[in-house]
Amino acid sequence: MAAPRLTIADLPAVVPVFAVPGALLLPGARLPLTVFEPRYLAMVDDCLGAGRLFALVQPAPNPHAEGAVAGLYGTGIVARIVAFGETGDGRYLITALGLWRFRLAGEELGRSGYRRVAADYTPYRFDLEGEAPQAIDRRRLMSGVSTYLARQGAAPDQSKLDEASDGELVTALAMSAPLSPEEKQAILEAMSTSERARLMMTLFEMALLADTGQDVRH
Repeated sequence: MAAPRLTIADLPAVVPVFAVPGALLLPGARLPLTVFEPRYLAMVDDCLGAGRLFALVQPAPNPHAEGAVAGLYGTGIVARIVAFGETGDGRYLITALGLWRFRLAGEELGRSGYRRVAADYTPYRFDLEGEAPQAIDRRRLMSGVSTYLARQGAAPDQSKLDEASDGELVTALAMSAPLSPEEKQAILEAMSTSERARLMMTLFEMALLADTGQDVRH
C-alpha cells in the first residue's frame, strides 16, 4: 500500500534551527554535518527523540536586517537526520536529508540555547509532490561549471555527472560548487530546477567574465 501523500497540515509548524553559514541542502539531497557546539548537540539530542527533523538555515550577513527572524535568511529547509555517529571528542557526525523548503514566519521560544522558528511551507508547497521533469541546457551548464572549476584548480567527477538525471545534475553541482553564501541562498530560493540551472549558469559565466576583466554589467 502506498504511503499517504503529505499535505502542508502534516508538516511541523515549529522547527529547531541549525544555523550554518555556507551550507546548501536541497530537497532530496543529503549533506554530512559535524556538530560540536553545545547548543546544537542538545538540538540533535532533542531531534533524535522527536522525529529527527530540524531546519537548516544560513545566518544572514546583516544580523540587524529587518525580517521575520533576526539574524537569519528568510528561507530554510527542513531536513531529517538519516545517519548519526559520535566521535571520541564529543562531536556528532550526522547526515541530513533535505525535505521541504519554507519561509521563516517568526521566532518561537528557544530551548537549550538553540533557536526555533515558525515555518510557512506555502511558497514551496510543490516540494511535497516533487517536480515534473524539466528541460535544462545541460551542455551549457557543464561547460560553465567545468571552466569555472578549472580556474580554481578543480574538476567535476565527469563519470558520475554523465549518469545523473538533469535534476540530480543541477542539485549535485549546486551543492558542490564553491559559491558564496549569498549565491547559495539564491540557489536555495529558486522555485524550480530549471530556474536553479539558469541561475547557476549566470553565476558561473559572470565569475569567468570578472576573472578576465570584462565588464559584466547589463
